[in-house]
Amino acid sequence: MRDTVVVTGALGGSGSWIVDEFRDEYDVVAIDRTLPESLDVDGVSFQAVELTDQGSIFETILDADPATVVHFGNIPHEENHAGGDVYENNVLSTFHTLEAAGRAGADIVWASSETVYGTHWPEPELPESFPVTEEHPVKPWNGYETSKLAGEAAAERVTNAFDVSAVSIRSSWIQYPGRYEITSIREQFDFQNAGRFGNLWSYIDVRDVVSLVRKAIEEAIDGHEVVNAFGPDNFLGVETAEAIEAGFGHLPDDCDLSGEESAYSTTKAESILGWEPTHSWKSAENDSPRRPSFV
Repeated sequence: MRDTVVVTGALGGSGSWIVDEFRDEYDVVAIDRTLPESLDVDGVSFQAVELTDQGSIFETILDADPATVVHFGNIPHEENHAGGDVYENNVLSTFHTLEAAGRAGADIVWASSETVYGTHWPEPELPESFPVTEEHPVKPWNGYETSKLAGEAAAERVTNAFDVSAVSIRSSWIQYPGRYEITSIREQFDFQNAGRFGNLWSYIDVRDVVSLVRKAIEEAIDGHEVVNAFGPDNFLGVETAEAIEAGFGHLPDDCDLSGEESAYSTTKAESILGWEPTHSWKSAENDSPRRPSFV
């Protein structure tokens, strides 16, 4: 008998890739606000659920009796939404989803965000040290970023209350094979007019996100852990420290960056989950387009 995995945000960018990855090995309950045009996808049961409705998400998850709940069903930014609406939606949906997972005895993997570090302020903050680790102070600016910290607190609460584990993934800007959005930014970059770039020219390929979710599901951990998820390098093709110094005007005293490595450390994910990013833009940027068939 196969284990069941619940995936929220199942029709979204990362969620659809996660569903597609696991449907051959698990019975996947794929949750989103709407249903896809075709429900005939092997290994997948689609459910239309409003995550902010506690009764609906509790019923769906408890009935599914999953081994793991993968929660990627949040509003991903404030570009087209009021900040208060983003905060309310994300906090309620994350709390209800994680609480239901805990009550079902399911482990949790969910999408937090690297924006909690403060690098996405209107005048982006220079981190106190490089590379940025999970121990770096958080400095949320808007409702979206604050909702992600609230979600991490909810993950901590659930692991304290129930005998389950939780992994909060602070991922960078997710890119998709065949449609990397970073290309034009790199092509226009020059040191003289660099400016402060919000996430320090970092990114992550969706396939590395999926592989991290797999590791988080398969590796046994205790309690709640927060891990960074970034590609192995910056997306400019220049030395990272030089780009940051050009954009921000200086570097912190504590700076240990080599070559083009990412400004963010993924050492913790490697240490506790055995995960490392394997997709660099240098080869992945021009990979053939691919999308899960049901979206």
